[in-house]
Amino acid sequence: MLSRALTAKPRKNPKNEDQDPQQGYTTSSFNDYEDCIVGFMQDLALVRCGHDRKCLGCGEGLSHLTLRGVLRGSVGVIGESRLGMTEKVVLLGGKVCAVKRFRKVSSGSREFGKRIEHLAKVSEKSEYLVPVIAYLYAKRIKFVLSDYYPMGSLADLLVGARQHGHTALDWNQRLTIVVHIARAIAFIHEQYPPYDKKMQMNVHGSIRVCHVMVNIDFSACLSDYGFTQLAEPVEIANTWPMVKSPCWQQITPYSDELSQKSDIYNFGVILLDVLAGPKGLRMTKGAKEKKEGLKLEGGSEFFEFAVKEGKERRQVSRVLDIAFACTNAKPEARPSIEEIHCYLLEIL
Repeated sequence: MLSRALTAKPRKNPKNEDQDPQQGYTTSSFNDYEDCIVGFMQDLALVRCGHDRKCLGCGEGLSHLTLRGVLRGSVGVIGESRLGMTEKVVLLGGKVCAVKRFRKVSSGSREFGKRIEHLAKVSEKSEYLVPVIAYLYAKRIKFVLSDYYPMGSLADLLVGARQHGHTALDWNQRLTIVVHIARAIAFIHEQYPPYDKKMQMNVHGSIRVCHVMVNIDFSACLSDYGFTQLAEPVEIANTWPMVKSPCWQQITPYSDELSQKSDIYNFGVILLDVLAGPKGLRMTKGAKEKKEGLKLEGGSEFFEFAVKEGKERRQVSRVLDIAFACTNAKPEARPSIEEIHCYLLEIL
């Protein structure tokens, strides 16, 4: 079946490849199956999000952008999750984009289109959300096209410094990213009406370090807004080597619940990761006494970057307090994003 061409191992005939449902899904890049996909189905035009959206570097619109063009422009996989795979794509005019290809979509074409277009309309109103440019819904492939960020995700930057010796983010850069994430969440949580197009619009649903995209000036945008309401998570088989995003390289205590309090909890997890990496993530399950002791003793060795005395130390301490409040085991005890944003503004 052609659908297996999107999930089977490369260089095998998809018509002869059986997939054991107990093993989950295996993965492959667009490049592995371009000839097979295009050979079996007619070329399809992408649906543009927004009336005046320009995509190509030469200023052309998206009316000519097709499935074949996206497939042939694929450079490689840059991230992966249970929802789908993200690939870097260079379009005809030289514009670089990111394609999020979903593994399993349960809604029909019309419903999927309505949801994507509504999410795109909301996203373009905030500079702190990654805009959705276009989408495609076909029988065997569903994906969205969005802006690409050369610096990659916050997860890429953190893992690059920890595991590959790249230059680590300094405190001011980390604080800027944290504030921008908070602004993105605040924008989402204030959406009204909260329910529209059969979606909960005032919840992100998947706040992770790998969904925080960073610009060259270290400003940040939040991606994947509402995507958990577009596709279903799928277990991935471990029987075939995959290119995984840094989010998969460590077990992180994120919440999968679709609620504002869950968004707040996940924001707290990001704060702990930004402050202290794996040591910080372990604090989400640590005893209250350990957290209190850390604050009383100063805990300079806890952080993964050098903390200067004075204003910087006070800022770091306040952000740590916010992280602990956000990851409170009792959802009702967690602060609102409005409170968090106010706390952050006070320490700038």
